[in-house]
Parts: sequence; structure tokens; C-alpha cells
Amino acid sequence: MPVEAALTGAPVLLVAAHPDDETLGAGGILPRLDARAVVHVTDGAPRDPGDAREEYAAARRRELDAALRLAGISNGRLRQFDAVDREAWLSMADLARRIAEIIEELRPGVVLTHPYEGGHPDHDSTAFAVHAACALASSPPAIYEFTSYHAREGALETGRFLPGGDEGEVIALCPEERARKLRMIECFTSQLHFISQFPVDAERFRRAPAYDFGRAPHAGALLYEIFGWRPTGVEWRRAAMEAAGELGVPGTL
Repeated sequence: MPVEAALTGAPVLLVAAHPDDETLGAGGILPRLDARAVVHVTDGAPRDPGDAREEYAAARRRELDAALRLAGISNGRLRQFDAVDREAWLSMADLARRIAEIIEELRPGVVLTHPYEGGHPDHDSTAFAVHAACALASSPPAIYEFTSYHAREGALETGRFLPGGDEGEVIALCPEERARKLRMIECFTSQLHFISQFPVDAERFRRAPAYDFGRAPHAGALLYEIFGWRPTGVEWRRAAMEAAGELGVPGTL
């Protein structure tokens, strides 16, 4: 089945790491989807702001609410977990269980989420949690992916999947969809210095491949290692294997 038909022909659960990831990856087609819920694994606020972390998290939630109103997604369909930005890797088993509970509740036909690409540890943790949740579910939905970002030749690449695999299906956005997505992006004022470099003319999706979460997604340094963030790739993969063991699911999902 073509990817666009799969995404628009079944109830969808969208699971993203941070407020704005859903807009960057799928904001253009969101109004076309039967999105039963949009889940955010983190509140988008790292510990860096110190005492201002809660205020920053609240600001990001307000930005999210404004952006998703433009796509016709009401607050009642938003669910946010309590993981701290860049620390989702510390609670992957719990995240998987919580996503599995939502799958059992809503019975989506599709879960739309991040690929495993080493771009951001929260993206990879979300990918693991979704794949593990589907392994736990009594009626697992199909997993599809939107593009995030990753390292390519040591630099940031957006709007494409890692080379060497399925390149995905490109869905061109009409002028109205492009304009709306741009307005959605502009709602995230705290992130514009970074997200303004993401494309708005088209979006790319694919059926998720099977991932061996015990192996690096690509050779060389991962993007978050280049940024100097914790965890390292080795630490992340060790945590993923520990979470898989705790959940009783295989490391390849």
C-alpha cells in the first residue's frame, strides 16, 4: 500500500520526542490524518535552564498548542509524558509501557514516529519505545516514520532518512499546506534559530524497518556525540538493551 494511503486511511497515533517534532516531520499532512492522539515523550525542556526549566517547558507547551490549533488538533488529543529533554534514554522501558497502554486504549492502525538515526538521543529513545510498545501490544499497529535529522559527513541533514535504506515516499504539500506549516513553525519562537532550516515544501514518510537497537544506526560519530551531549552512543545502546531485557522484548524490533 502506498505510504500516503496508509497514513490517511487508518486511525493514527503520532508519537514525538519534543514539542515541534510533529510539526517538522508531519505538520503539512496533519489535517489529513485521523490523529487520535499526539503524544510527546518529553516536555522539551532540558536541565540547562536551571531554575527556569518549568517556565521553559510551559512556554514550549503554549507554542505547541498554538501550532496544533492551526492543524485542527485540539488540546484534548495531546498527551505529554514527563521525561526531561535529553533524558528519555533513562526511562525507555517505562515509556514503552505507557505508549503500549495508549495503543491498547485507542487501537490505532498506525503509529507515526521518529526513525532510529543517532540524531538526537530523545528521537532514538522514542523510536525504541514505540517499537517495544508495539511488541507488547495485543493488536500491534503498523509503524511509520517521519524524517527527523541526523549526521551526514559530519554535518546536520534534515528532511531525509539515513542513506543506504528506504528513502521513503515524498508527499508534496500544496501552497495552502506549505503556508500553514510555515505558520505552525513560526509558533515555536523559542526554537526558530534551529527549526527555520527545515523544509516546508514536502514531507517524507516510510514504513519503519526492523532495527537492531544494540547496534549503532550508522558508522562514525552520531550527531548528538558531535554536539557533545550525553549519552554517548555506547551508553544509549546499553540502556536500550537493558530496557529490552526488562520488558522481555528482543533488541531487534
